[in-house]
Amino acid sequence: MKPLKVLFLCSEAAPLIKVGGLGDVAGSLPPALRALPEKPDIRVCLPLYPAIKNLDLDLIPTASFELVHSSGPVLAEIYQGVVNGVPFYFIDGSLIASSRTVYSGDNYQDGLKFTFFSLAAMELARNIGWKPDIVHAQDWHTAPAVYNLHRVRKKDDFFLGTRSLLTVHNLPYLGQGAEPALAEFGLPAARGSALPEWTSRLPLPLGLLTADKINTVSPGYAREILTAEFGAGLEKFLMTRREDLSGILNGLDLESWDPENDPELPFNYSAAELKDRAKNKTQLQEEIGLERDPHQPLLAMVNRMDAQKGVDLVPDALRALCNHDWQAVILGTGDPELERAAKQLANDLPQVAAILKYDDSLARRIYAGSDIMLIPSRYEPCGLTQMIGMRYGCVPLARATGGLKDTIIDYHSSHREESTGFLFNQAAPRPLAKAVLRALDVYKDQRHWRGLQRRGMKADFSWEKSASKYLDLYNELSELELKIENL
Repeated sequence: MKPLKVLFLCSEAAPLIKVGGLGDVAGSLPPALRALPEKPDIRVCLPLYPAIKNLDLDLIPTASFELVHSSGPVLAEIYQGVVNGVPFYFIDGSLIASSRTVYSGDNYQDGLKFTFFSLAAMELARNIGWKPDIVHAQDWHTAPAVYNLHRVRKKDDFFLGTRSLLTVHNLPYLGQGAEPALAEFGLPAARGSALPEWTSRLPLPLGLLTADKINTVSPGYAREILTAEFGAGLEKFLMTRREDLSGILNGLDLESWDPENDPELPFNYSAAELKDRAKNKTQLQEEIGLERDPHQPLLAMVNRMDAQKGVDLVPDALRALCNHDWQAVILGTGDPELERAAKQLANDLPQVAAILKYDDSLARRIYAGSDIMLIPSRYEPCGLTQMIGMRYGCVPLARATGGLKDTIIDYHSSHREESTGFLFNQAAPRPLAKAVLRALDVYKDQRHWRGLQRRGMKADFSWEKSASKYLDLYNELSELELKIENL
């Protein structure tokens, strides 16, 4: 049996260029898939951003062709390279070459760039004669490829039989503002569909309407987007597609995040040698200006300063606990109001340190030296913070939502012997404070606490596990009877 051919489209991919979690997925999932015994032929398409041109990559000119646009033909130039053993096709053109950042904040301009990229990726496959079994797109930026595939395959022998998978990393980002860009490249609104009328021209909804399968980055988030709280106005439509919807947890780069070998840590350690971890704590306390005390529970929050992340809940929750023994460190940058609130908290409470910047090296030392990682997200499609925390023996305390609920087993649940952290339900300061109190109470019993740490450190969040599930989904897709419908 020939290996499946998968064309993987993404707007960012580590280590080349990364803005958020999507970059981690695009950088880690394709090599993990190619490493499986079945060895699917997965190839990645990525825009050739100016920042990538400055990297030391050996790129080979592969193809050039023009795409139709309402103002005239637009030239696409394709280069091929290999990144971490994976074939990459880099797509260049005036709309990409003029882009200083991955996401500009102007969705019309980004819509032009990513619609051009999506259509060029499809035309590339035809140009080089490599027919994909599956086109795997990510979020709104590459959803136009899914919509276009659905429109052309009923009359295009080359793509007849090619299936599509659309992965949703963050549903509320529908691509609002990109509608004119799609129309300029010949992609019209959907007519007479199950989509709400207001979404009939938006890239992500059009992809969700026409993808053969849809998945999200956790089973929990796949269930949540069917509800009004998390469905971004699409919950009723998504219910019509629930049979085609699933969730697969993202993995974690276990080589990069490894407390036994992390070069950023003063002292490396393992689940079997947790006493060495305690040395990182006192060194961290000194580094961030807190009193050195190995017995004082140290809370941490390493996060983007954003309301989605529930950062605004933390100051009131910690103030309510100021009469208890604990310390806290907050690391992150983002919303100026949330930064000010964190700084004020540190000014008011001497047991709190607030470092308002992005610092990956310090983040690693915080994971290795803190006891409890606060993750009070309002919604979290998957989340990596809890996985990293567990990997480093920093017990996660999180809101029970999305991937957080899928990956953390609460200590006070009926599965205490399998527990790895603490969960709370309502996104409000008081429930967060109560959960912290529960954790502080367990922390007093270090035998039980070490059990929590060790179980978390031994949890399997490997990309190999996630890749196997994606391969199962690809195989299911390849056997799917295609629905050819007019839109």
